[in-house]
Amino acid sequence: MASESSFDIVSKVDKQEVDNAINQAARELATRFDFKNTGAAVERSGELGIEITANADERALAALDVLKDKFVKRGVSLKALDEGEPRQSGKESKISCTLKDGLTQDQAKKIAKLIRDEGLKGVKTQVQGDELRVTSKKRDDLQGVIALVKDADLDFATQFVNYR
Repeated sequence: MASESSFDIVSKVDKQEVDNAINQAARELATRFDFKNTGAAVERSGELGIEITANADERALAALDVLKDKFVKRGVSLKALDEGEPRQSGKESKISCTLKDGLTQDQAKKIAKLIRDEGLKGVKTQVQGDELRVTSKKRDDLQGVIALVKDADLDFATQFVNYR
């Protein structure tokens, strides 16, 4: 009668939006008066890395705040950004940030346990690589799972894809 409906829970960042946010932050740092002569810069370092440099720790932290503001405006979750502490590198202060991309096994198990503990009948979860597949015969149950995961206070970003 009714076929199974499903969706995937993933933790991905839109790399194009991240690039746009970095470019906007770099442009703002170059034009703002309070960043004049501070050597403040934001740039990519590798595929999932971001490097922030300035001549003082306070300026580097302020540049990080500018970057976070651009992330929010571009719709990139701040939970996907893992920022380090300011460190001295010669005469400069640097902050290394990394982007979290993909669910780890522990994160997928944590979400699966959260869904299981809710006690929704007929909802099954299955870890598939760096995503979690949720299946059920009732679409209303899947909507409930989406609401449950959105309301949960998780320390990583989640998105819902492939809803069928």
